[in-house]
Order: sequence, then C-alpha cells, then structure tokens
Amino acid sequence: MRKVMGAAVAVGVVLLVAGCGSDGGADKGGSASVGSSSAGSSSTGGSGGSGGKRLDGAAVTEELSGAATGAGFTQDASGEQVPATLKDCMVSWTADAEKAADPAKSYDATVATLTKGGWSEERSSGQGGSVIKSLKKSSWQLQASNHSAGPLKLVMFVAVDSGPECAAAIAEENAKAKKS
Repeated sequence: MRKVMGAAVAVGVVLLVAGCGSDGGADKGGSASVGSSSAGSSSTGGSGGSGGKRLDGAAVTEELSGAATGAGFTQDASGEQVPATLKDCMVSWTADAEKAADPAKSYDATVATLTKGGWSEERSSGQGGSVIKSLKKSSWQLQASNHSAGPLKLVMFVAVDSGPECAAAIAEENAKAKKS
C-alpha cells in the first residue's frame, strides 16, 4: 500500500514540476497556443477572484468521472490511490480499459469533453501507440495517458493542483514516503 501511495505522490510531484515549466516545450500551435492557453485558463478556470468557486479535488474528480464514464469507461478500483492528506490536491482516475469497447476512442472522447468543460490542452505527445496529453484548468494540471494500443491496456488520468498549499502538502507527503 505504501508503494502505491508513494507512486501516486511521485506522479504528483512530476506533474507539479512539469506544470511549472510550461512556457516552452512542444505545446500545440507554438507560442500562440501558450498565450491563448493562459487567457483561456483565467477565463474558464472558475477561480479568478470574486464570485468564482475554487476548483478543488472533489470538483476535479466529478468532472473527470463524468467525462470518462460518459465516454464509455468504468473506473478500475485497483488503480492508484491518493493519500487522504492529498485528496484536495491530487486526483487519480484509472480506467478499466479492458471493459471499454474502444479504449482509444473513449480516451479521445474523455479529453474532448474535458476541453469543452474549460480544460485547455497544453501539450500532446505520442510514441509507439501511447498518447499523453497535458491539460490545464485554473491551478490544476492534468496528465491524460492512453497506453491501450498494446497488451497492457492502461488508460489513466492524474490531476495535481500546482498551487503553493498543495505543493507544500505534496512535498511533505513525499518526504514521509521516503522515510518509510
């Protein structure tokens, strides 16, 4: 169980660090995409100050679950579990890709629904039948991974809040995991 929690924390740290350096890299559309992503995140993130509801772990879970199940996925209960102390900072949702009629199509539909819901696609990469997309909404960074082309059939969505409170909580949880 500790190894699973440590893996979830490690994924969160990687996402947190990767999300901080999003100025360069292979984002879609070059520099114009960077500018439009920033503007889109501010206007659609729902956390822009007065009147906006802060995006938290429960809201991200609800959006992600709705998009994934609406696209034909069911959640794999044996997927990565997020430590209780990080429930407001990290969300992990693993699809049971074996049960999906067409995992690649369901993955694309999940990502499309999320982007229609205000998530902006920052980057996309693919190699050897695997696709990884990085999406952003407010202070949240979402890594959508589709490795269903091979025998493994793994589709996973991991979101991390890159705000300062969550960065501190993730670092603390990671330090605890290293000690054990």
